[in-house]
Amino acid sequence: METKETGTTTVGIIAKDAVIVAAEKKSTMGYMVDSKLARKVYPLDDHLALTIAGSVGDALAMVRLLKAQFKLYKLERGPITVKAAATLLSNILQGSKYFPYYNQFILAGFDSTGPQLYGLDPIGGWSNMDKFYSTGSGSPFAYGSLEVGFKEGLSADEAVSLAVKSIKVAIERDIASGGRGFTVVVIDRNGLRELSEAELRKYA
Repeated sequence: METKETGTTTVGIIAKDAVIVAAEKKSTMGYMVDSKLARKVYPLDDHLALTIAGSVGDALAMVRLLKAQFKLYKLERGPITVKAAATLLSNILQGSKYFPYYNQFILAGFDSTGPQLYGLDPIGGWSNMDKFYSTGSGSPFAYGSLEVGFKEGLSADEAVSLAVKSIKVAIERDIASGGRGFTVVVIDRNGLRELSEAELRKYA
């Protein structure tokens, strides 16, 4: 049953000195709400996070695989760069295209080159040209808000506000998005930090 859980809105935004990823918390199985507290943003390392949309079983398998690979890489060479992490994820997805992971991913991170954001499709195609991405069933609605609200040089606080607003817009129109609150992660030169419920109240 877990592999049938679908329905998501995730958002990633590049700010001036940080990258923000966020998601709502509803997971569905057909017309049934499976959970109102599902997790859709996963830290992969101190400077990397991944959002998931699609099959939960496939996504969690990918999260476990990436965490293990990044730990091994760190032992040998130090922290992996964001581009190298995206390349590894892309290669895994491409190598599995005949038995694919039924997911869309947003990979976000911060390294010596600054904040970075990659959107990846189920067979490993990526894009890192845009400053914001959204995935999942609610993404068409979230993109409308992102297109209107995004501007170059957003502060981290402004980017968090826009991410939450975009997800709220999606929740209003997408029946598969919702749940109890949001997950928001900020990654900057100091590392990765998930906002607390108290911090998120001012945006809600």
